[in-house]
Amino acid sequence: MGRGAVAGVIAAAAWVAAEPILQRAFRTRYSDVRLLGATVTRGHLWAPAGVAIHLANGAAFGTAFESFGHRGWKQGLVVAQLENLALWPAMAVVDRFHPDRKSGAWPQLLRNPRVFAYEVTTHAVFGLVLGSLLRRR
Repeated sequence: MGRGAVAGVIAAAAWVAAEPILQRAFRTRYSDVRLLGATVTRGHLWAPAGVAIHLANGAAFGTAFESFGHRGWKQGLVVAQLENLALWPAMAVVDRFHPDRKSGAWPQLLRNPRVFAYEVTTHAVFGLVLGSLLRRR
């Protein structure tokens, strides 16, 4: 595994660790780990599945980040926020099909300012950690 992939896994793990704090700070039950995990499995297995998918996504993002020559916390922050903005419209699909939306466990996501602020913050954590681990040489 290359440096970018390792940095991406560590950054994704920091995101996972920050989720409970940010859920309380933004007063939302929404979780990216649950978004991923509950999409592919039911019952208590959503958590390990969600973490595994999230770490794999982090590795892929870190690999791409490094391969494009990005380095440093500023570029990490910017690129992570650009990814967040690019993916945000997909919340319309989540609103329609995710089991937590269908059950009413989560509020509408696409137009929810607390969930958007949560996503901006989690992506900032990810980008700052990723970029810091891949500093300029």
